[in-house]
Formats: sequence, C-alpha cells, structure tokens
Amino acid sequence: MKGARSTVARGGRGDYRFQTMASSDKGHVTKLIAQNKKARFEYDISDTWEAGLMLTGSEVKSMRAGHASLDGAFCKPVGEGLWLIGMHVSEYQAASYNGHVPKRDRKLLLHKHELEKLTTKNVERGFTIVPLRLYWRGAHVKVEIGLGRGKRQHDKRDAIADREAKRDIDRAMKAHR
Repeated sequence: MKGARSTVARGGRGDYRFQTMASSDKGHVTKLIAQNKKARFEYDISDTWEAGLMLTGSEVKSMRAGHASLDGAFCKPVGEGLWLIGMHVSEYQAASYNGHVPKRDRKLLLHKHELEKLTTKNVERGFTIVPLRLYWRGAHVKVEIGLGRGKRQHDKRDAIADREAKRDIDRAMKAHR
C-alpha cells in the first residue's frame, strides 16, 4: 500500500498488527483478525476487492476477541449475492442462549457492478474467488477477496524454491554484516 505505515502494539491478548492506511482512507486504522496464507500459495491472485460482511452481534464480539479463521473458506455466487462459505467464527462465551453457528454461510456486501464483474469472471473464465484476509476497518469488519486461478504443482515448487533462496541470501547477508 502506498504511503502505509505499520507499527506493532502490545495488547493484553498478544501482539496485534495495526496499520494506518493511505490518506485516501480517511485515517481509519485497520486491525487484522485473520489471514488466509494458504490462498496465496494455492492460487495465483490476479485482482482483489474489499467486501463487507453480514454478521450477528455475537459474531462481531467473537471477532473483536480475534476468534475467527479463514482456513478452507471460499466464496460462491448464490442467486443475486456472493456468500462466504466455510469461515469459522468461534462462539462467543458471554452470549446468551441465542448465539451463532460457528461455520454458517455469511453474505458478502458488494456493489452491484463489482458483484457482476466477479461472477462473470468466476463462471466464464474458470477463476476462483477466495478470501485473503479478515480485518477491522474503523468499526466495520471487512474481508479482502481475491480472484485467482489455481496453481499447478510445479508452480508451487517454484514458489517454495524462490522463498528458500531468498531466505538463504538474507541469512548470508546478515552473517556478512
């Protein structure tokens, strides 16, 4: 992100990553809730979008505590909307008898033109819509979704080899200083 600055703050429940976004984002602070690292490894992400989520109160409280996971989650167009399927949000312990189901499907909130663009690329060209990260933008929970094509096995091996080579170079440079 252009003009972004990141700092690490120490909270009562561990380290949280805060990021001040570019000036076009009106100074909102984002706080990372969950990240899908496997998605960037499994898919070649070509484009990303930011979408809102329809959540219940206990889900918001649970996410505020950082109890959410994007492992195995994906997005699927159903009817006239886009749904996030397979995301796990732990039950909020202090919720009353009417809490939430941890793995329920959640509707993504997008503009109509963004939704049309995503669904046509998903259906016609064989792309997959995957959630990349879940974060707070001000007082709202947002999910960054990416449009990607699955990588072949040799592409994954190349990515691993590049990462290990970069790690070796960094180690050598650090030892040389």
